Amino acid sequence: MRFATWNVNSLKARLPRVEDWLQYAHPDVLCMQETKLSDDSFPQLTFQTLGYDAVHHGPGQWNGVAILSRAGVGDVTSGFDGTDLVDPYEGDARLLSAMCGGVRVICVYVPNGRKVGSEFYDRKLAWLECLHDWIAATYKPNDPIVMMGDFNVAPEDRDLWSPEAFVGDTHVTEPERAAVSRLRDWGFVDAFRALYPQDELFTYWDYRRGDFHEHRGMRIDLTYVTEPLVDRIRWALVDRFARKGKLPSDHAPLFVDVDTE
Repeated sequence: MRFATWNVNSLKARLPRVEDWLQYAHPDVLCMQETKLSDDSFPQLTFQTLGYDAVHHGPGQWNGVAILSRAGVGDVTSGFDGTDLVDPYEGDARLLSAMCGGVRVICVYVPNGRKVGSEFYDRKLAWLECLHDWIAATYKPNDPIVMMGDFNVAPEDRDLWSPEAFVGDTHVTEPERAAVSRLRDWGFVDAFRALYPQDELFTYWDYRRGDFHEHRGMRIDLTYVTEPLVDRIRWALVDRFARKGKLPSDHAPLFVDVDTE
């Protein structure tokens, strides 16, 4: 199965690009972040025409997550369902989960954090802690799980075009990285890094200053898999082509091929 994640930065603005991409990339499962749509305005019929079942969790103007699947969608949850955890970003629609083809798929859109030391940064760390605690309370490391999304954290310096350029910024601080590392300690493996250890493999480039053309990027879109799937990872790609052209998202799609049978 081909699992993909893409922060589309407004599905309303980029639906034609997403439709085109689905038809040439052929993911079996796509997790989208920042749809910026309400559930009522989500284009279910468009995706059904392309062969995808879809579930969406979004309040409207901001955030929003979705899972598209050609392998079925079942046992859908949103947020930290099933626990008594208090979401520090309640109402933001940042977490969606479903069973797709025998695999638990978790779509994640981690808060940005805005500025180190701000209340938004503190709540980002609290949200990541809730994500870990929700997973630990709900699943086991030997469950087949694929967790994908925009984590708004670059796990290591090799995931940055220049570590010096980000000193003092969010996305790279030790507490943020430690929070993501806890997910790996629980039992997740970075599927992309399992194949490609080299530097300067990015998924996000700021719109400003020509960062994409100068390859000044970050790797903040991640695909984490549990141990039962690690040896079944066959291929992965950041689709830079989808970051080109007219009105692109500032993120490129990332997909990972995994043998699930």
